[in-house]
Amino acid sequence: MTRLIQSLSEISTNYDALFVDLWGCVHNGIQAFPEAVKALQDYRKGGGIVILVTNSPRPWKAVSEQMLSFGVPKDAYDAIATSGDSARTAMYLGAVGQKVYHIGTPEEVDVFFAPSDILDNAVEITTVPLEEADGIVCTGPRHATADVDVHRPEFLYAKQKGMKLLCANPDIVVDRGEVREWCAGAVAALYSEMGGESLYFGKPHPPIYDLARRHLAQLADIEDSKIMCIGDGIGTDVMGGISEGLDVLFITGGLAAHEFGDDPETPDPTRLKSWLAEQNLSPTAAISLLR
Repeated sequence: MTRLIQSLSEISTNYDALFVDLWGCVHNGIQAFPEAVKALQDYRKGGGIVILVTNSPRPWKAVSEQMLSFGVPKDAYDAIATSGDSARTAMYLGAVGQKVYHIGTPEEVDVFFAPSDILDNAVEITTVPLEEADGIVCTGPRHATADVDVHRPEFLYAKQKGMKLLCANPDIVVDRGEVREWCAGAVAALYSEMGGESLYFGKPHPPIYDLARRHLAQLADIEDSKIMCIGDGIGTDVMGGISEGLDVLFITGGLAAHEFGDDPETPDPTRLKSWLAEQNLSPTAAISLLR
């Protein structure tokens, strides 16, 4: 049975570390949620460790700088594990070959394809046209609000050539302020649906949790029973945390807010229980917004 709570402090003393999602929990892609920031700051002041675990395709340093611009200070967390860092490590190990076709915005190229600062034996990666590529790297759709079906023609060619697609962000959608946008996960899902092979490195898949645990191990030796995941994505944050054997706090006022009534701050307990049963997932606790 999922317990509906009003504040993080009601259960936070049961845990020594938190794996916290960013988009939809700590910020909305434009600005920070002040109550969420304060909740994390208070938790850390009490001795807890906060590892931000995000499906952002960016390296952690870029995410940290971005969060400062949103109003999330560095004293709200201890470390950041990003899908981008996990995916970049795989890419620089040659997971999809050395010549890759990039799907994403031009702004993401300099960040994602920057020389690896993680591996000593990184292979040389070059971006090339699809016809010259060994594989595909997707950091997101080229246009966040456009139909991902635009990729079907090139995916048909790539599938026939046996190319693998490395997905730097398994999220399907995010809400940037009031606008819902497609993510790399939607593009990768289309490729898989068409019979291609997509490789995932963010939530709910194991590699990013391994990275988060590595960050945590550098700070303290904490058992899984003392770690709680927090997030608003039922198919990413909740499913991923439960699959890892970790307790999960589900943020109802994020991506699925419309499922639980008209007011995101007061989810209907009956609708929440019914909806979670339909998802066949049972997080440890739920809260409207992180606070």
